[in-house]
Parts: sequence; structure tokens; C-alpha cells
Amino acid sequence: MKNYILSILFLLSLTIQAQDLSEIYERVNPAVVEILTEQKELINVGATTKTITAGGLGSGFMISDTQIITAAHVVQVAEKVNVEFFDGQVIPANVISSYNTADVALIELLYPRKNAVTVKLGDSDNSKIGSKVFVVGAPFGLGHSFSSGYVSGFKRNIQDKNPFTKYEYIQTDAAINTGNSGGPMFNMQGEVIGIVSNILTKSGGFEGIGFATTSNLTRKLLLETKPFWSGVELIPLTGKMAQIFNIPQATGLLTQKVVLSSPLGVIGLKAGDLEIEIADTKIIVGGDIILAFNGIEVEATDESFTKIANMMQERNEGDSIELTVLRAGKVIKLGRR
Repeated sequence: MKNYILSILFLLSLTIQAQDLSEIYERVNPAVVEILTEQKELINVGATTKTITAGGLGSGFMISDTQIITAAHVVQVAEKVNVEFFDGQVIPANVISSYNTADVALIELLYPRKNAVTVKLGDSDNSKIGSKVFVVGAPFGLGHSFSSGYVSGFKRNIQDKNPFTKYEYIQTDAAINTGNSGGPMFNMQGEVIGIVSNILTKSGGFEGIGFATTSNLTRKLLLETKPFWSGVELIPLTGKMAQIFNIPQATGLLTQKVVLSSPLGVIGLKAGDLEIEIADTKIIVGGDIILAFNGIEVEATDESFTKIANMMQERNEGDSIELTVLRAGKVIKLGRR
């Protein structure tokens, strides 16, 4: 009899929990959006390489009637960003701020969303291993899909002085797939405690290990500091790679992609135009190699990157940037003071 009563109580608790999740989902779901992007991609056609416009997909969530948080890799080099809402309305947006290592970005609608439903960032420090969470997003374009799971662990590097190299991730077993990126991870109070970033996988699909950037780091980077978005994709060249590219110093940043309307695109930074493979890694070559920002030389040290990060973050809108770059074997300067 005792086991029977315990079984009944257990089933009742599961039913109540399912009802709670359903109610929370109905409340927060209208705040979740799909992010539709267009960006430049290279394709090989015979012996030549061509540039095409490719579409991208991600998720995000509204924190005001104009501002949306998403993942940096969804919008970092997007030439065009559109936001699609639960009712089908589509509003164009601009990227305001983005941090690649933490993988979070803030975008702003060109005009406010009427009767906007918003959600708030919770305190991710209150999340513990074993806490129940759920994710809402657009996996494979299936908008407003729901998945639930638990906090499995944490991955952190928040002591670094350089804001561009900080990260703090919540590990979860809640199902995450292509299109979920940038979507919200909620706690059981309907607060956002994580922004979906990436998964660990061998098959290419979800295998039970996903990561979301914590809400506390997101708040600090996107809402408590001056907005910054570079609109470029760069890879560091050091050691043997620096020698291969014959750069005149120990470290440089090879430009992969550039958004033409971004701060660095406006001053003429050139993107790569040929994809090659070196040591099983695909990179795009032919673009500028950045040697210095406003006279601050690129070095493979925390001090150098912290100086560059602080300089870029502290600049005001309209302030010019001067880049020293290596282009076609010659050192030139872009922009003006």
C-alpha cells in the first residue's frame, strides 16, 4: 500500500511539473524570435573561387521593444539581419554589440515592436548542477521548439582582464541543434539564465552536451559596457604561420570576412578571397593582415590584446580607427585620426 501511494504521488508531481513548464512556456514563448541573416561566403567553382550571398538562421529573445540578445556567431559577419516574430512579423535589425569568445551579441530593431513581450535576465549564479532548465528556439528552422533538461556543469574563464577573451558557459543536456544558437535557456521561474552557444558532437547532431553563455556575463558585456561590434572575422598568425605569411612582426591577425558597413569595413579593411587548407584547417587567404590598432601593435600577449580591447571599447561613435595592415607584401595604413 505504501509503495502504491508513493507511486501515485510521484506521478502527480510529474503531472504538476509538466503543467508548470507548459504555463511558463506559454508566457515566455512570444518573446523568442528567429534571426534570419545574409552573409558573404566563398565557393569553389572549378579552378576559381566565387563570392555568394548565403542565408543563416539563429534564435534570440527580446529584452525591450527594440533590443534582442542572440549569439555572436549568428550575426558577427552578417551583411543583413531580419527578425521574425511569433506572429510572422519581420523587422530589420542592426548589430550593436558582439563578443565572439563569450558568443553573445545585442541587435537593435530599426523600429519598435508593438506590444512587445519581453523576458528578463536572471541571476545565473543561482543555477546549480542538477537545476532544471528549458530551451526555446528554432532548431533546423522549426520555430519556437521546446526542449528541457538539467544543468550538467560549468565552464569558465572570467578572470581575464580582456573582455574579448572572457567566457562562462552553462553545460546542459537539453537538446540543442542548428538554429537554436542565440536562443534563451530559462530557469523554472521563466528567467533567462543562459544564451545558447554550441554543442560538442562527433556526429554533427546533438549528443547530450550543449553550452549556453551565462546571463550574468551576458549582462556585463552587452548591457553594462559601451557597445562594440567589429563586424570582422579574424584568425591569429603566430610562430610558423607568421613565418609562412612573411609578416614583419611576431604576430598578426589575418582577415577572413568583413562586413562593409562595419567600423573596420568602412575604413577599407579587405577580406580574404581564396579558401585553402593548412594542417587540416580551412582558412581564407588574400585579405589584409592587421599589425596594429591605433598604433598598438598586435602581440600574442594578454597585455597587448587587453590594450586593444580597451581602446576599441572606449572609443565613441564617430571616432576614427587607424589600422596598420600588411597587404600584398606592403605595410599600409587604413583610416585616419
